[in-house]
Amino acid sequence: MSLHKKRIVIVGGGAGGLVLASRLGRLARRSAQLDITLVDASRSHIWKPLLHEIAAGSMNPHREALDYLAQAKRDGFRFCLGRMTGLNRQQQTIQLAATADEQGRPLIPARTLPYDILVIAIGSTTNDFATPGVAEHAICLNTPAEASRFHQQLVNACIRASLQNGPLRAGQLHVTIIGAGATGVELAAELRNTTRELVAHGRENINPDRDIRLTLIEAGPRILPALPDSVAARAHRQLENLQVEVLTGDRVSAVDTNAVHTASGRNIASELVVWAAGVQAPAMLAGLDGLASNRLNQLLVRPTLQTTLDDKIYALGDCAACPDGSGWVPPRAQAASQQAELLYHNIRCQLAGKPLQDFRYRDLGSLISLGRYSTVGSLMSSLSRRSLFVHGQFARLMYLSLYHRHQLTLFGWLPTVLTAAARLLQRRTQPLVKLH
Repeated sequence: MSLHKKRIVIVGGGAGGLVLASRLGRLARRSAQLDITLVDASRSHIWKPLLHEIAAGSMNPHREALDYLAQAKRDGFRFCLGRMTGLNRQQQTIQLAATADEQGRPLIPARTLPYDILVIAIGSTTNDFATPGVAEHAICLNTPAEASRFHQQLVNACIRASLQNGPLRAGQLHVTIIGAGATGVELAAELRNTTRELVAHGRENINPDRDIRLTLIEAGPRILPALPDSVAARAHRQLENLQVEVLTGDRVSAVDTNAVHTASGRNIASELVVWAAGVQAPAMLAGLDGLASNRLNQLLVRPTLQTTLDDKIYALGDCAACPDGSGWVPPRAQAASQQAELLYHNIRCQLAGKPLQDFRYRDLGSLISLGRYSTVGSLMSSLSRRSLFVHGQFARLMYLSLYHRHQLTLFGWLPTVLTAAARLLQRRTQPLVKLH
């Protein structure tokens, strides 16, 4: 090992990137030869599976956000605010764009950052499949800012409707969600629960079940296509019980100011539209300094998670195309967490000149939240490797434990327990839904 510190740069502070930076940072405290840097375009982290709760208003992002600078100080890594725009593999540097403040004034100039080992973990964005009008008239839930923007529009729509003199116009207070994967299904259920609470606070002239219409559209033959049939069927029934209109087997062909249009000829009047169908890696990864990528812009990696053309560059999570038997590792939070665990081991092996291990994805099952009181899903049996259907309060507790496990990895037992206790106390003194 050379005398200078080994500079490990992790780009992307999502679930996988942040956990990896924290674990390597703790290791760096015990080794004078490691320098760990986390790069992200945002100043704080929110666990991405919670974005539907922010959009619905059942979670306040300001209370749940984890400050990268605070985590960096706690765990011994450096945080660099910026968005990666380029890569120079020959010089082993990444380019970061200039950063502006909230008023658009220059904050941080464009700069380069050197690395000895680079980990790209910038996640994914929504794939709108070039559907006309989506970029202009629909909101995607890729970031906490987008989720908060949708919630603000929902609150404003309720205020506007409650104070107008005439009846509701066609499509007013109607929400159409396109894509019935986990995000779309969870958002639809959460919205039905939270809109009831929202309307109860001073909007008595709006009937949440009659006036606030929720429509979920899926191009495939059923909702939750990646989950077992039993889970999808149970979730479908639950959505119908919540008075969510579910349309399957119909592809959205266009979105305009006042409506969603489908290939079958449906025109669904809608004031608010959320696009939750399809994912792809950010476009800047396509052909990044010669690295191989697929049609979804994902970097091609070997089972060791090293990119196929550069041993010093790794990729994990949604932005990586990792082989898994005859297919590919799915873009799921549990996959990113497992890859972060393997990368912690492999980076240490690479620094020590030892052989690296291959990634083996372990499907632990899936849980779908259908509001505060209902959860359905499947868990994988460790003995038979068969999917076990779960629902009700047990499934709900399992779902809540996923977030606590993420916090536990980052903070340890005591802060996680204290944070959970504080959240319970806040629920007793504050509204159950964000009202602004």
